[in-house]
Amino acid sequence: MRYSIALACAMMGTPLAAQDLRIVTDFAVTHSLVSMVLGDAGEAVLLLDQGGDPHSFQLRPSQARALAEADLVFWVGEELTPWLARALGGVGTQGEVVTLIRAEGLHLQDFAHGHSDDDHGHAHDDHGHSHDDHGHAHDDHGHSHDHGHDGLDPHVWMNTGNAAIWLDLIAEELAGHAPDQADSFRANAAASIAEIITLNSEIEAILEPVGAAPLVMFHDAYGYLADQFGLNIAGTITLGDAAAPGAQRLAELRAQLADAGAACIFPEVNHSSRYVDVVVEGTGVRVGAELDPAGVLLEPGPALYPTLMRNMAQAIADCVSG
Repeated sequence: MRYSIALACAMMGTPLAAQDLRIVTDFAVTHSLVSMVLGDAGEAVLLLDQGGDPHSFQLRPSQARALAEADLVFWVGEELTPWLARALGGVGTQGEVVTLIRAEGLHLQDFAHGHSDDDHGHAHDDHGHSHDDHGHAHDDHGHSHDHGHDGLDPHVWMNTGNAAIWLDLIAEELAGHAPDQADSFRANAAASIAEIITLNSEIEAILEPVGAAPLVMFHDAYGYLADQFGLNIAGTITLGDAAAPGAQRLAELRAQLADAGAACIFPEVNHSSRYVDVVVEGTGVRVGAELDPAGVLLEPGPALYPTLMRNMAQAIADCVSG
């Protein structure tokens, strides 16, 4: 079954009340944005457990059942969560799958700060979501499905403007499935976008003292943040999420840090800090707080996304300022 067929079938049926909608989300950021739009009208299921790794996860039977019975599934896309692509290909779902990374108007870029808004070959329809076969792995985008760090960078929410676009898309999708609450969904989205605009100004102010200080991150998840707010990411410890860095990689990074005059290096949740210790040993590079780019340690809910972005900005600024 194709997503477009699922959508047509859904539109032919009796519209559901918002509280009756069975909504499933992939990880904490998506869940937060969907929760912002839903407000008090309903709740979404969050598949990724608190503390889990969004790049690698295995569904429990109850989660697989929730996915199969969902009316709406919101996910970033297989570039970020290949485990969900496999689940959709196996378990499937009776509802509509909204692939947020295919939303029209997004600012998209490649890993390592390579800008590529128009050359990823993503198919966009009028609603900005994908209507491919249920989560089947496609190889025509040049993406590594173990989330290797080449091609399109899926950490799209790190740009606050992209999050605002997603909020509008989520509101329209929910309105199409629960038209009795359409005005409420759109109003919630508008209020949340206004909050993100304010958040954007707040982050700019927090990060202003950072300037062009060279930063080293654990993995390449911060390109959108760096691009939007003018950060200087001098390198990353790992080149991908699947493999730990070897001795040669760590030696190369130490040499890069010396050349760049790096100010701060940041460990990351769900990753061992011992690699950070090896890299900074004998250097003057400061070690910042653990960053949580996917919000996996935060309390799920509508406040998670602004809290995530604010926390990251503050951690970076605090390290650079000493």
